[in-house]
Formats: sequence, C-alpha cells, structure tokens
Amino acid sequence: MRRVVPLLMMLVGATATAAGKDCDKACLEQIAARYHAAWLAHDPAAAPFARKTRFVENNVEMTLPDGSWDSVSSGIGTPLVLSDPKTGQVGIYTTVLQSKETQTYAAIRLRVQKGQITEVEHVLSTKRNLSAPPTPFGDVYKNPRDPDFTRSVPQAERATRDELKAQANGYFSTLENNNGEIRGAHFSPVATRNENGMQFPEIEKGFKSGRYGFNNRVRDRDCFLVDEERSAVMCRGYIDHKGVLEEVPLTDGTKAKSVYREPQTWAFLESFKVKGGMITAVEATFTGAPYYIRSPFVKNPDPVYDALKK
Repeated sequence: MRRVVPLLMMLVGATATAAGKDCDKACLEQIAARYHAAWLAHDPAAAPFARKTRFVENNVEMTLPDGSWDSVSSGIGTPLVLSDPKTGQVGIYTTVLQSKETQTYAAIRLRVQKGQITEVEHVLSTKRNLSAPPTPFGDVYKNPRDPDFTRSVPQAERATRDELKAQANGYFSTLENNNGEIRGAHFSPVATRNENGMQFPEIEKGFKSGRYGFNNRVRDRDCFLVDEERSAVMCRGYIDHKGVLEEVPLTDGTKAKSVYREPQTWAFLESFKVKGGMITAVEATFTGAPYYIRSPFVKNPDPVYDALKK
C-alpha cells in the first residue's frame, strides 16, 4: 500500500462533499493539493478523477497514469496555486525531481467538474536541449517566485476578468514580432518575470529594446483561468521561431545575433498578476517543442501567418 501524506488525508473529507456539485475556491484548491500529492505518490486512486479524464503532457495526449506519473520522485518548495470557480480551472506551478535527480519546473492545469478532475495538462521543463537553444532554467532550490502572486488583492486594485485577459493578450502581442512597441499591456516599473526559475527584471524595458525580435508568432493563446481574488490570469500559448533571422535589430540601432537558426517552438503555461491596471509579476513555465506543435486542448487554432510580414 502506498503511503498517503497527512495533508491528503485531511483533504479527503473536505472535498468528498463537493462531488455532485460545483466547487468553490477552497474546494478547487483542496483538489489541487490532492492531485499534487497523488502525483508525487504515484497513486492516481488518491485524487478525485472522473471516470474519463483527458491527460496531456507537453502537448501529447496519453493514458493516465503515464509520463511523469511514473518518473516524478519528490517535490521541492511550496506550489503556487491559482483557481477560477466560474470555469472550474485550477493552475499549479511547482518544482519537482524526476528519477531522484532531474530538476523539473512543472506547470499544471486541472479542469474540475462536479468535484472531479476531467482534464489534466502538464508543461514540464528540464535541462534537455532539443536541437535548439534551450529555455531558461534556474536552480529549483533557489526559485525566486514573487510571493505576492498568491496574495489576495484589495477590490479597488483588482482587474476585471476582461481586463486581466486583455493585459495578458497585450503582453503576448508585444512579445510577438517584438520591435519596441508596447501593444496593449501596462507594466509596473518593478514588474519581473520568473521563467523556469530565472528572473527577468524590468519587463517593459526589455520589450522596448526589441531584444525578442526573433519571436515570429505567439499563437493559439487561451487565457482559461482567472483568479479574481488574486487578480491573476493563467494562459496557454506557443512561441514560434522561424529560424530565418541572422540578426535582430535593436531599437538603439545596434544588432544582436539571433540564437534561433532553425524552426523551433516554445510551449508555455504563463500567468500574470495585475494590480492598479499594471502587470506586476509574471510566472511562466516553458518547454522546447517541435515547430508548430499544437495542443490537443486547442479548439480553434490560429491560421498560419507570418508576423514579420503583417
């Protein structure tokens, strides 16, 4: 018999009553804790899965349990959890070891219906280099996540659901074909992005420099979770690098050599904290993927386009 952590035992009773009715915020986050514990214990029976549950890991749909359900060996630190009772979506950013030594950043999305998990989506990032420049990757034991992400935001400083999605989309539009323009997003001067455990401060300054000009597309964007209490939004998307730029022209007149010299895609689950009308923090997990890959969860994929020629 597998050992079940004490927290999981405490949550069983708390969430059992949720079966057959919708989950509130506490219920969703209790289910997130149960899922996380069950995953680490390699014990699907310890989580409230529906009879049919879709499981996708790094954009590949597979039978549950498989993939990291077999290889995950321990958790590190405290997960960041976001939840949206209106849509039944839960987001988890966590750090784990696989096979006892492989440091891994994991972003997880759960869809919960009537107290049961009906969809699971993982984006896992390790230090593997998949025939292209690897994603940033920091030490999982020193993950500098912004502690403000999980805090409740006073009503007067919160963004509406539509405003949160608009800020996220503005961020992605600014990242796509980055040429120094800010396209619909607003940033706090101290806004920092935590990307696979690496910090990128002064987000707006980076965008205004044009340093991300090698990003051709940010496509199939879907902001599926809005945590109104925390004034945060979680989104899925894909950044395509066509690999045809030798140099990236910066806004100061200089040029930077592009590190992308072949077609390649980054898949991500990314979240934004918004207060007082400005993005104050970004939490992201990226992983390298085959060029132009699509998620099985994308219902209306974007048409093929070249952002550099728009």
